[in-house]
Amino acid sequence: MRIAQSFMMLAALVFNRRLQTCAFSIRSTGVTYSKLLASTAADEETKTEDPKVKPLPIKYSMDEIVSLCKRRGIIFPSSEIYNGYAGFFDYGPLGSEIKKNVKDLWWKYFVTQREDVVGVDTSIIHNPKTWKSSGHVDGFSDPMVDCKETKLRFRADQLFFAPVKVEGEMLGYVCVQEGNDDDMVKDAKKQAKPLLKSLDRKGQKTEPFEFRELVEATEEEMEKIPSPASGKPTLTMPREFNLMFQTQVGALSDESSVAYLRPETAQGIFLNFKNVLTTSRQKIPFGIAQIGKAFRNEITPRNFIFRSREFEQMEVEYFIPPGDDVWPVFHQKWIDDSKAFLLDVGLREDL
Repeated sequence: MRIAQSFMMLAALVFNRRLQTCAFSIRSTGVTYSKLLASTAADEETKTEDPKVKPLPIKYSMDEIVSLCKRRGIIFPSSEIYNGYAGFFDYGPLGSEIKKNVKDLWWKYFVTQREDVVGVDTSIIHNPKTWKSSGHVDGFSDPMVDCKETKLRFRADQLFFAPVKVEGEMLGYVCVQEGNDDDMVKDAKKQAKPLLKSLDRKGQKTEPFEFRELVEATEEEMEKIPSPASGKPTLTMPREFNLMFQTQVGALSDESSVAYLRPETAQGIFLNFKNVLTTSRQKIPFGIAQIGKAFRNEITPRNFIFRSREFEQMEVEYFIPPGDDVWPVFHQKWIDDSKAFLLDVGLREDL
């Protein structure tokens, strides 16, 4: 579970002008988010005179949320005085307090209050054999394409192409970035307009777009598919891009000194399974929890802190007896416990 997910639930509090109260309560009295949201809901019910009239949900753009987070000292772009660094963020005075409370609440709920879960705090850099054995060195990658004209880079599995057809005749292709259906269709129509104009088919209605992932395109199709950046067929063929950050350990810089920043916290748990089992005197079923930094060299970091290159994970690996008839019970129990935690910290059930 990325901490970013817990952070975004604060947006409603922020835009309802209760952030100051929220911060003071969290720091001074330990009031939970659920109480604050319950208070908010009560206020809204009081304002609504007619029970049949339901207030419309308020929607805010990501740009508005990012701007407000910066102004209120929650999250800043990293290295901002040097024009920032894509995919990295710093937590300000208020943000660091909220972040600490989110982690403390999670740890108390899933570790301290449970007899069957213990915690660890493992190193960020492991022996490189760890990542070779887990398959990360060979398989932890995303397909990537480059625009040869603009030099922009895209994840190929986040680009979708479709043929442009008019009355059954295929005129060319459009290529759009992943999004909701309406936005993708809107972008596709916008791209199709200059294509139709160049073919003297301006104003003619195109057939519904049938989108496919760019990774499914053949070499012949790639020669005709336009880049979202240039509008011309200037994309390279998809190729794999490993997401792990490399570093060097030791005095020499050669192949023997190559190491990686961990892309997930789970491997540290698995590496210490025997040590924990021996020293904690736990017996299966039991869990091992960890909160810590992870790093992924995202091709195109986006969506604020939802897809960043440095982030924190809160994770439990729960070990159960073997057997196909065993896991469903534990699985459902963890779903229920996780839902109860999210509701307790303030998320609405309909989310």
